[in-house]
Amino acid sequence: NRLYEKNVKFSQEIVEKTSPLMSVLLTWILPTVVIIGLGQLLLRNMQKKMMGGGGNAMTFGKSNAKVYVESTTGIKFKDVAGQDEAKEALTEIVDFLHNPKKYTEIGAAMPKGALLVGPPGTGKTLLAKAVAGEANVPFFSISGSEFVEMFVGMGAAKVRDLFKQANEKAPCIVFIDEIDTIGKKRDNGGIGGGNDEREQTLNQLLTEMDGFDGKKGVMILAATNRPEVLDKALLRPGRFDRRIPVELPDLAGREAILKVHAKKVKLESNVDFNQIARATSGASGAELANI
Repeated sequence: NRLYEKNVKFSQEIVEKTSPLMSVLLTWILPTVVIIGLGQLLLRNMQKKMMGGGGNAMTFGKSNAKVYVESTTGIKFKDVAGQDEAKEALTEIVDFLHNPKKYTEIGAAMPKGALLVGPPGTGKTLLAKAVAGEANVPFFSISGSEFVEMFVGMGAAKVRDLFKQANEKAPCIVFIDEIDTIGKKRDNGGIGGGNDEREQTLNQLLTEMDGFDGKKGVMILAATNRPEVLDKALLRPGRFDRRIPVELPDLAGREAILKVHAKKVKLESNVDFNQIARATSGASGAELANI
């Protein structure tokens, strides 16, 4: 009243109060929704990385084996040089996959598995692909380390899924590279059950190898450069019956390997492969390819 009497000009802004509902929405509900959304996004990304690009929980335990059909690999025995003994041993497997009736009529049983043993770089994986190429059958390729998972039981589930796929596409070849990753000798020395996951995966592999019908034509090839660490149960007849040595190539083998790799390279006419082969004693196929 005193301000009015003296004609003083004055004013005040009326503060609009936000409604209680809007206050709760902005303070609690919106941040919670954002946090849940970010959590879901991170979880999906983690699943994709762990499941090899699957993207949802349904891909748990799916084997991420690469399937090569013969037409895509295009590798035949003629592309593999310097391993004549190994090729000879594998020719029988190819013949069985081509003409299984010929063997079943006389009551012959084909080995369920063949183990390719040899130093690194000698062409074990290449030989396995060549067998699939010669036999004109699908070729499943998976590394032993791909069975090892963060969650217990996932490795065993992947083994089950791999053999299920192989049975559907039979006759076919399943190739497990670096099998020593999952096939090491079992012992009870692991403190706190640290080896449980690997042992479960190996047990599942042994069970699957016993369970499938050899007449269907599912052939298992495996490669390792450390056969001494493998479990005895894996090497007994009825599982990996055959052991095929893939050794370092001899002089003639080294010369043949050099000639195979030289096909793609422009060379002088006076290059002497025999001389290079003599100078590279003890070199593996991979080292010769590198040269």
